[in-house]
Amino acid sequence: EGLVMIKSILVPVRGDGMVATVLGHAAELAKKHNAKVDVVHCRAQAHDLMPPGLSLNDFARKVMMEQAAELANRQEDHLRGILRRLSRDFGLTDKPISGGFATCTFSEKEGRMADVVKQAGRLADLIVLPKPQRERNLGQSSLKSALYGAGRPVLVCPGQLLPDETFAEHVAIGWNGSLPASRAVASSLDIVRYAKRVSIVTDGKLQPHGPTVEELINYYATRGINAEVVKFSGQEPSKALLATSKDIKASLLVIGAYSHSHETEMLFGGNTGRIVDNTEMPILMAH
Repeated sequence: EGLVMIKSILVPVRGDGMVATVLGHAAELAKKHNAKVDVVHCRAQAHDLMPPGLSLNDFARKVMMEQAAELANRQEDHLRGILRRLSRDFGLTDKPISGGFATCTFSEKEGRMADVVKQAGRLADLIVLPKPQRERNLGQSSLKSALYGAGRPVLVCPGQLLPDETFAEHVAIGWNGSLPASRAVASSLDIVRYAKRVSIVTDGKLQPHGPTVEELINYYATRGINAEVVKFSGQEPSKALLATSKDIKASLLVIGAYSHSHETEMLFGGNTGRIVDNTEMPILMAH
């Protein structure tokens, strides 16, 4: 069957105030799937914290590097404290208990989040990231790195949203017959199997030679999943897809992630980027 079972969930964090959101979503899934959550703190390297273009003598540089390292240590201790408290609040244990409970481990890696995601993410079943904050130029390269560099499915969590037990109970599948959409369907099967309701949300505009909505319904039916079809229409597909998913009260949207080219600095081609920018619900995406 080749079902992607969700057993290891990577949560890369840095001090950006989004820890509770991403860990909360990871914890909900971990409890349903008896999975392990790996929280990796991406620690800034001292030389990255130095003001650019500053010419210092050796002594001043040494003092600044030491201060930067001390600051990073303090941040790390502070973050660990927060993570321990949160993981307990979210029902995760830090020691594996027999009986397969959801567990949480913490580790620290030096370097940029995008690089850590590649290294730690390639063997994760799912990577959980905060929704990028375009105006602060935060998180876009990590998301790109998770989708294209690690090649794993990614759960994008908006804002300060804390999930409750309804998270992922009604899953909307954005369908257009494309290769990324079908990869997203395959990568989310384990999550969709646990859902109480599955809606295929489509505007009927399918990629040439791609599978139809009927074929997707059959694909799910073969796997014991009953999916309904919800049609939408609108001038701007990304807005209409989000609005429709919200109207039917879905709590998770599954979509394919397009990239017009890996080299482009744009995060994604058109629609995918707009969906990510405007979503108020968590999105599971795969490329």
